This record gives sequence, structure tokens and C-alpha cells, in this order.
Amino acid sequence: MLRFVQIRQRTRANAYLWSSLLPALAFSLMHFGAVDARAQDDPAQAIILERIDQLQTVGELTIRDQWVAATHVVTGLYANRDFTRAWTDPHALEELHRAVLDMKLDGLDPEDYHLATLTALFREMGGSRAPDPEMLADFDILATDALARVIYHAEFGKVDPESLDSHWNLIRQLESREPGSYIQEVIDSGDVYERVASHKPQNQFYTGLKQALVDYREIEAAGGWPVFPGGASVEASASDPRIPVLREQLSVMGDYSGQASQSTVYDGELVEAVKLFQFRHGLPTTGLVGSMTMAALSVPVEKRIEQIRVSLERGRWILHDLEPRFLVVNIAAFKVYLVRDGVLEWETRAQVGKIYRKTPLFKSEIRYMDVNPTWTVPRTILEQDMLPRIKRDPSYLQQKGLKVLDRNGDEVDPATVDWSRYSTAAGFPYLLRQGPGPTNALGRIKFMFPNEYAIFLHDTPSRSLFAQSERAFSSGCVRVENPFTLAELLMDDPENWPEERFLEIKDSEETKSVFLPKDKRIPVLLLYWTADAGIDGYLHFRDDIYERDAAVLAGLDGDFTVRARPIVAPSQ
Repeated sequence: MLRFVQIRQRTRANAYLWSSLLPALAFSLMHFGAVDARAQDDPAQAIILERIDQLQTVGELTIRDQWVAATHVVTGLYANRDFTRAWTDPHALEELHRAVLDMKLDGLDPEDYHLATLTALFREMGGSRAPDPEMLADFDILATDALARVIYHAEFGKVDPESLDSHWNLIRQLESREPGSYIQEVIDSGDVYERVASHKPQNQFYTGLKQALVDYREIEAAGGWPVFPGGASVEASASDPRIPVLREQLSVMGDYSGQASQSTVYDGELVEAVKLFQFRHGLPTTGLVGSMTMAALSVPVEKRIEQIRVSLERGRWILHDLEPRFLVVNIAAFKVYLVRDGVLEWETRAQVGKIYRKTPLFKSEIRYMDVNPTWTVPRTILEQDMLPRIKRDPSYLQQKGLKVLDRNGDEVDPATVDWSRYSTAAGFPYLLRQGPGPTNALGRIKFMFPNEYAIFLHDTPSRSLFAQSERAFSSGCVRVENPFTLAELLMDDPENWPEERFLEIKDSEETKSVFLPKDKRIPVLLLYWTADAGIDGYLHFRDDIYERDAAVLAGLDGDFTVRARPIVAPSQ
């Protein structure tokens, strides 16, 4: 605990460093007659002009080993000001400093915003009655760049998702406006801190993760949690010398709220705490401390902090402009959620793509549903699964109820096909199609939304697999546990389209498309979160089944970069 207090004291001292120097700096600024730098001569004007000229001529600018990233902001802002200083109000500087420090609460690094260099310059200026003009110019330009960087990360995140996935389609751009004028507006607002905060996601998912990051960093600063030793499984009421460690560990994590004890009995209160831990980590809530639970208990707090930071970054990618009602698939959690006005309306279990056939990440819009669908075998499955199986066993087609169709849709006798000729989908002149029915690979209903992957949500005959805790079983599509309930919810018209009506269509054995009214088409987001501050009030963790977190974490811990796609949308 002493270590935790010392860290908090050092952080607090750093946070108030600029505040303690503001009176001295304000005196220095007034000494130069620069409280309104545009109203009279600015001693730094010539230096700023020289710096901006270099930026425009060379295409880049480095000040005191710091790269000026926001080139359009910096050139536009200072040109509009006739190259006079923008940061002449001590209050605005204090607000900027506070905003920079607070980025740590978002899982980002304040040093990405020139913190150390600005602090060193701030000390020099605050300690001088007549700061050097070059020092004033350097500080001002770096402060402007810092503000632009902070807003950029708040709006878009530090890591460019398109650099990780060339098919990423959750593209965001700011409305077309002159960036230098906007940053000047923020500086002049008198409320720089709140203006920066307004660019961060405001929903409960993001704010809940921020609070979780604070909590877990406090745990880390206090020494972390003890780790339950591996070994034999532990059942309820058993006596085991490891039980005091388990009790302490779950107490630190917040799952156990009972009294501290050295009892070695795995009592009912601790069993309930283990069940809560299992629930939060996507494990079967049996209370049995088995191998999967021990594996989750062995994860250190530092790893959980990394997961939270990565999830906050993913939040900055997509949580800004969500529609009031949307469907979201968390691939890592094997769950589907229906959200309305920030409230969880419904959830169900899902099966997602296998490790070698990952479900892609994208956004689309559900437009209609097919009840009693047919299934045309996709090219990837045809090539990698079907053709090898058919060659080994020609009766496989009959077993699966698959028909062979030519390009005109006419049925072909499979016995007339020389299967040995075909190894790739590219040269295969037929389609394999499965008719509707209880064994259809898509089950009895599928949910259709346009996308380049031929991915959709659907029912499945493999319903027993929903009982598994890890459900990466599909070839990329998302299998939904309660699809007909989802169909009713999506139509949002229980009087005319109750679940029973869909079941009646299913029982007819006829294929029927049911279209959502245009005003009820619903966004669907296929996303990936390994840490989730759930609407249920609990912090959830999941395994990184697709190993996607490492690349995001590397970007968060790497150097500042600017994404390739323009941040501001081009004017129409």
C-alpha cells in the first residue's frame, strides 16, 4: 500500500507542476506585452514565421527533437494569426496540461503529446523575466501540435485500424472545415479541457472501461493479486491449502466481498465468488476450480490492463456515432447483443469462425431474413472441405442432401461428374446446393446484410455446440442460438410479426424472405473485444482467440503516427 501511495503522490505532483509555475509565466508574458499577442508586436513572431516557412518548404518540422505531426493545423492556425503566438492565456495552458495528463486515463501515453519537452520549456519560461523568443515560439508551436494530437487520438484512436485490416469499413472522418481555425476556436473557448473531453466516446461502454483501467492500475500499484497455484481441481466443501490464496485473490479482484480468512475450506460464499469470476471470464459457472478457471486465475493484472487499454482503443475506433438501435456481435465473447438507446435489450450466445476461418470485422445493415433458406456452398468451403470429402466418399453429397447444379441451375447427376478432375473452386463448373430443412447448414433462418465476405447471421443444426464456453466452430458466419426470437425483435412489431409467425413459416417448409421496413433496417457490427465493461455492470474478460490484441497493443506503445486516410472529409 505504501508503494501505491507514493506513486499517487508523484503523479499528483506532476499534475500540478504547470499550475505552480503559471503565475511566473503569466508575469513573463505580460512583461512582453503579450497577453494579446496580436494586439502588439510579438517577439516570437519572426521565429514562428521561420518555423512555418520551413514546414511548408521541407514538408516536415522537428522542434527540440519533437516531430510536429499536425502540419495542416499548425500552418493554417499561424497563418491566420499572422504568425503570432496562440498560447498567451495561462488558463488555456493549464487546461491543455490537464487534458494531456488525462490521456493516461484513456490508456494512452501523455508523452505522445510532447509532455516532457513542454514541461521543460515551461520551467525555463517560468523562471525567466524575459524568455528567449525562440523558446516562446517553440513552446507555442509544440503546444498547438499537442492539442491537435490529443483531439486526433480522442476522435480516432492512436492505431489506424485500416493498417491492421485492409477491409476495415467502419470509416470515420470529421466534417469538412479548416483544421487550423477549429483548433484556434478550442484555444479561445476558455474550456480547452472540456472541449478535448467532448471528442472522446461518451457511452457507458467506454466510460466503464476507463474506470476499470483506474481500478486495475491501483491494484497493480499496490502489488497486484496473489496467483492461485495450479494443481488438482477443487470442488465445493473440499479442504485445500490453496483456498486462502483463492479467497485473497478474488477479494482483490472484487469477486469476493466476505471476511478475510485463513480457512482452507472451500465454503459456499467462496463458491459463489468463483461463479461470479467464471461468469466474468466466459467460463461455465459451475463453481468447480478446474483447469480453465485456474488458467484465468493465473493471468496477471498487467495483462488485464493491456486488454483494457486495447479495448479502449477499439472503442475510439467505433463508439462515436452509433445509431440509437443496433446489433453487435462480440466475436471474442461468442455473444450477440441488441442495444437500444444505450440499454441492453437482448443477448444470446453465438458460434463464430474457427481460428483458421476467422469471422471478419465490419459494419453493415440487416435488410431481410430468409426463413427455410437454401445453402449454396461458398467457394472456400467447396475447395477446402467439400471437394476433398467427395473424392474420398461420393456418397457424402447424398448424406448432406447436396444437389449438383450446372450454371443454368439445372440438376446434374453426381455420378456423371468426374470429381478427380477438380481440386480448386476456380475450375469447378457446378454449384453445390443444400435444400431447406432441419439439417441445412444455415438452420431454419438467416439474417442478410450486404458485405464482401458472404458473411451473415443464421440458425444452425449444431445446437449442442452452444453449450461450449469457447464457440469458434463456424466457417466464418455467425450462428445465433435463439434466431427466431431475434427475428421478432428486429421486426420490432410484435403484434404483426411475433416469433410464432416466423415459426409458422418455418413449419410450412417453404422458403420465404421477410424484409424489414426501410425505417427499421438495423445496423449490425461484427467486432472484437477481449475486455468489456458490460451494461450489466460487470467487467468481462475473454481470451484473444484470434490473437488480434498484440498488434493493437504494439501500436499503442509505439511511436506517434498519422493514419493514411485524411482525417477531415473533403468538401463536396
